[in-house]
Amino acid sequence: MTVTLIWAEAADRIIGLGGVLPWHLPEDMRQFKELTMGSTVVMGRVTWESLPAKFRPLPGRRNVVVTRQVAYDAPGADVVSSLEEALMLAGDDDVWVAGGASIYEQALPLADRVVRTRVHVQVEGDTRAPVLDAAWTMVGRDPESGLHKSETGLDYCIATLERR
Repeated sequence: MTVTLIWAEAADRIIGLGGVLPWHLPEDMRQFKELTMGSTVVMGRVTWESLPAKFRPLPGRRNVVVTRQVAYDAPGADVVSSLEEALMLAGDDDVWVAGGASIYEQALPLADRVVRTRVHVQVEGDTRAPVLDAAWTMVGRDPESGLHKSETGLDYCIATLERR
């Protein structure tokens, strides 16, 4: 099993505001779908609830929702009470951790890889991505130099990091 954290962040590691992304980057959503298809996607309850109803559950993936709420119902997803339980449920499947901040913090010590999209925009936010320390090394960047330009006008780049 490989555990990969995946997120998009703006300046100052902002990943959310009021439970939603404070930008629109369709290219990042397409990449998320391509990378996670056929795998197990683990997310917290708030992240699950932030997905538009028409995308819940994420099609073509095993959806696992971590929550402390007893008897929480997430139609189409497996509901567990801890990250450890989510990882056990995944078995040998590759696992993609899709947030939120608390789940990222819990999963970071267990992760093998991070796929991080940096959106070059200043936005207000109340949720931040975890800090990646010196144990993480960039092993790939897209594009290798410069930035992509989104159809929405935002500049962004994607980096893959692995634990040393």
